[in-house]
Amino acid sequence: MAFGLYQDRMKGAIHALKYDRLYPAARGLGRLLARAIAQLAGEAPVEMLVVPVPLHRSKYAERGFNQARTLAAHALRFLRKTHPAWRLTLAPRTLMRLRATESQAGLTLRERRLNVRGAFTVSDPAVVASRHILLIDDIFTTGATVRAASQALIRAGAASVWVATLARARRISGRHYAPTDNTEDNESFAGTAEMQNESNFSTQNKSSF
Repeated sequence: MAFGLYQDRMKGAIHALKYDRLYPAARGLGRLLARAIAQLAGEAPVEMLVVPVPLHRSKYAERGFNQARTLAAHALRFLRKTHPAWRLTLAPRTLMRLRATESQAGLTLRERRLNVRGAFTVSDPAVVASRHILLIDDIFTTGATVRAASQALIRAGAASVWVATLARARRISGRHYAPTDNTEDNESFAGTAEMQNESNFSTQNKSSF
C-alpha cells in the first residue's frame, strides 16, 4: 500500500523531513502513512511486527535519523486511536542493513536487485519466526529494496510480509516510471516494471498531501 504519488507537495514534504531535517513534518506525513496502512485492516493479520527499512550505519551517521522509523512511529500513534484492536508493535532493530549499497540511479531493475541482494539480515530470527511483518519505507519505486528486505525476513522465518509506504513513483508508461531522486535506494528508476507486475501494491489515488 502507498498513500499517494511521489510528486508535488508530497515530494517536497518528504525532502523537508529527510534532507532539511524539518522534523515537525513527520507528524503530518505519519498520519498519511497511517491512512495507507489502514487500508489493510480486515485483510492483514491483527497482530504484526512493524519493521522500518533500515539505513546503513554510514548513512544513519550522515543523516542522524532513519526517516522510515520516524514515519512508522508517528503512524502507529494514529493507528492506536483509529484501530485500537490492531496490535502493531514497532520493532526497529529487527532488520539490519549489512552494507552501504550504491545509488540506484540509472540502474535497470535487474541491476537494482543485484545491488541490494544480500544487503539485509535479521538480527534475531527468533523474533520474526512465524510472525507477520509490516515493512515500512518512505518511497516505493521499483520495489527492489523492499523485495530484498522482505526476502531476508522470510528466510528468517516470518509468516508473511506486508509493505506500506508513504509514496510511490509515478508510472508514466507500461515499462517506465517518472524520474525521482538519485540519493536513495527506492527513489529513482530507469528500467522495466517487472516488480510492479509481481506485486499487489495499490494507492489511495488521492491528492499528494
